[in-house]
Amino acid sequence: MRNNSRQSVTVTMLYIFVIINQALTVPPEFVEPIPNVTVALGRDASLPCVVKNLGTYKVAWIHIDRQMILTIHRHVISRIPRFSVSYDNDRTWLLHVSNAHREDRGYYMCQVNTNPMISQVGYLQVVVPPNIIDSLSTPSNVAIRENQNVSLTCKAEGFPTPSVKWRRGDSQEIIVDRKNKVASFDGEHLNLTRISRSEMGVYLCIATNGVPPSVSKRVVVDVEFPPMIWVPNQLVGAPAGTDVTLDCHTEAHPKAISYWVRDNVMLLPTKKYGAALTESSYMAHMKLTVRNLQTIDFGNYRCISKNSLGETEGSIRLYEIPMPTTISKPTEARSHTHRENLAKRNVSKQAQEERMKSKMITSTENDDNTSQKKTEARQEYGVGFRTPSSPQLSGCVSMVRWTFPQFAAVILNCFFCQRHV
Repeated sequence: MRNNSRQSVTVTMLYIFVIINQALTVPPEFVEPIPNVTVALGRDASLPCVVKNLGTYKVAWIHIDRQMILTIHRHVISRIPRFSVSYDNDRTWLLHVSNAHREDRGYYMCQVNTNPMISQVGYLQVVVPPNIIDSLSTPSNVAIRENQNVSLTCKAEGFPTPSVKWRRGDSQEIIVDRKNKVASFDGEHLNLTRISRSEMGVYLCIATNGVPPSVSKRVVVDVEFPPMIWVPNQLVGAPAGTDVTLDCHTEAHPKAISYWVRDNVMLLPTKKYGAALTESSYMAHMKLTVRNLQTIDFGNYRCISKNSLGETEGSIRLYEIPMPTTISKPTEARSHTHRENLAKRNVSKQAQEERMKSKMITSTENDDNTSQKKTEARQEYGVGFRTPSSPQLSGCVSMVRWTFPQFAAVILNCFFCQRHV
């Protein structure tokens, strides 16, 4: 009886000791919450769980979405080698996820096996940079006839869902619905209505979701149309012995074959002919230089352009013009004309004086006709002017408006009249 009573007392004391010890021990608690962690696909991430007063209790990590126990204390339970655990003085427990996959995304629980159990949850976000799905997108090269409709598609994946934007490779504006012009267009589908040759070129599909790097795809849009030719000057003139250049402008896609023809014969580059072709996108500039023009070189020339969709031509007529002469400057021409006019005036004056003298001499030889000759001289050189009424008043004649021939005639007349008296 005594032994049984002693055992009962011992068990009771041990039980009381355990209860008192548990009452005096501080239970574990979490110091800080588990942060939400974001990691790019393929990168490494760590989730921390900080616990104090852990004592003899154990920490476990659980992936809630998969309902999978990953680690217990220092041991990795999961068979996925990308998961591991580390600790720091039994206080900070780190769950490591290397080379994160999409399926690693979700909620993770840090649990302590107390009674009742305590736990907290954090979220691991695995973001995926954008990627363009080629199988669901428009091919890299598209050929369409001019004035037809075309739709460009660009499908992208990633997390978060990427946004898609279209731009032109040459920074030109995009024509939407033949009315609006925009620098960029948002959306997976870009519809081009009645596309024209000016809209030909590279279109860039750019996908972004905030996770670097952004990705893009080039779509080359070829607008096909038959050749067209524009001739700036259909009639060209040049002197013989000189060089002349004929011009034609062409537009075509696919690329056209362009050449010059005269009398149904293709003109090849020679010493006589020089052909040049300058190309830019779907446009080309044709030049034909004809050197040392001769009579046989004048006539019709044709520029021809052809591709798989058609053929067209332009015609230029080359004709001969006289060789230009050297023309003196206007100021020199005026000066030369002025000198000629002065010379003519001087000759005229001298001729008048000679005629006046001859008439005066004739009047002296024929005294009977002197008065008649003087009258004729006055009529010829003094019409419209006042003349003296008698020889005595000859010195008083008004000479303000007289010209040189009139003045000379009066002087000579007075001289001969006085001599006659």
